Amino acid sequence: MLMQRDKATLLVVDIQQKLVPAVIDPDGVVARVRWLLGVAHDTGLPVVFSEQYPQGLGHTVPELLAAAPAAPVVAKRHFSCVAGDCLPETLLTRDQVIVCGMETHVCVLQTVLELLAAGKQVFVVADAVTSRSARDLELGLQRMRDAGAVLVSREMVLFEMLREAGSELFRSMSKRYLQGVQP
Repeated sequence: MLMQRDKATLLVVDIQQKLVPAVIDPDGVVARVRWLLGVAHDTGLPVVFSEQYPQGLGHTVPELLAAAPAAPVVAKRHFSCVAGDCLPETLLTRDQVIVCGMETHVCVLQTVLELLAAGKQVFVVADAVTSRSARDLELGLQRMRDAGAVLVSREMVLFEMLREAGSELFRSMSKRYLQGVQP
């Protein structure tokens, strides 16, 4: 099954100011999610941000919010966005959810498992999730895949949102996202 921009939403899970310094490759994951947000913006893919207990963990990293200023930001106490009953109707009415964020083995995992249980097609951007330990990252990805989530890369998201070459959009996005050093 392909990701389709008219059926999908990008869900950015808990990339918050006080959490980021504790994870593997914090600058890299923020840069890769920023890249994804650019792709979402350029292709018209809707975006939703979640924040886990923002009073204690801070808010979403400002550069990510700046990349999608119109995107809703939802707060939660449950680890899962689904259990927290915080996801906007605009996400819930779509069949596909593309997920990135942190931590892979906690909030991302629980959200993905409950989205799958709710009948959604879920794609986890493996190069745009992270945890505090490599083992937790690996086990979280494995468990999501075993449960039925599809692991994808950022470039898979890009090419499936575009679907074809030769257009002006493809040419401009190819220059922006595929040439030179990428995060």
